[in-house]
Amino acid sequence: MEPERKKGVVFSKVTKKGKPKQDLIAYLFVSPFFILFAIFGLFPILFSFYIAFQKWNGITAMEFNGFQNFVFVLKDPIFWKSLSNTIIIGILGTFPQLIVAIFLAYALNSALIKLKGLYRAAIFMPYVTSTVAVAIIFGILFSSQDFGLMNVILGWMGMEPVAWSTTEWGVKIAISVMVFWRWVGYNTIIYLAGIQAIPEELYEAAKIDGATLWQRIRYVTIPMLRHVIIFTVFLSTIGALQLFTEPLVYLGRSFREEGITVVLYLWRDAFVNNAFGTASATAVILFFIILLFTSLNVKLSNRIGK
Repeated sequence: MEPERKKGVVFSKVTKKGKPKQDLIAYLFVSPFFILFAIFGLFPILFSFYIAFQKWNGITAMEFNGFQNFVFVLKDPIFWKSLSNTIIIGILGTFPQLIVAIFLAYALNSALIKLKGLYRAAIFMPYVTSTVAVAIIFGILFSSQDFGLMNVILGWMGMEPVAWSTTEWGVKIAISVMVFWRWVGYNTIIYLAGIQAIPEELYEAAKIDGATLWQRIRYVTIPMLRHVIIFTVFLSTIGALQLFTEPLVYLGRSFREEGITVVLYLWRDAFVNNAFGTASATAVILFFIILLFTSLNVKLSNRIGK
């Protein structure tokens, strides 16, 4: 017993002595992430909060002006228009996408589907495609000219062509379809991973009890996917409220009110009007809007499957 006790004491002394050095090495390994995050993540956030209370055009000295930037933004009708556009496009482009993604994931997990790997790669492809390329292609599909593909299809159905890029709902539908097409595959793959983690015994028990396909999805798949659904709703809400590239590329620098979003509004203020104070105030307001909508969505999503 004596040699073992002594051996243990010696080992504990070595460990205790070497621990600070081991901790320092561990901190050095993880430090690049925290240094880069502090420079490119934390500092811009804090600086935006600071500029939100300043009058600054990016060149001259800053001038403190209290809450005037917030008052200016909240009194600007274009800001409220951009907010309503963002919410409408978010609803049209996001919620149908999440519902379709669940059914696509269920279908891709079915034993009846052959060449699953090919279909999974194909459905994920839009996510890795350049957003600019997607916006250009959809800009051609939803061209306001008579030869645009969507207008040609409407012509086959005996309907008049639509000025997609200049009408109130035409712009919103075109951008929503673009967002839907780009993100549905991403959410499908996430749901597919969640479905594959559901025990097969639950489906077999449901079949024995005589459950139909819809009942198996309704009472087995969706409740078991609840946490995955909350995760996707969380990310989709943030993504929808930060929509920027699609409307910018589709509408160009015209910043038409029919399709301007909140992020496009603040980008225009900062890099076109050189009004960094109001742009930062808009970013701060958007931060709290995202916080509010995300909390509401997560709260509602928590009721799924209960």
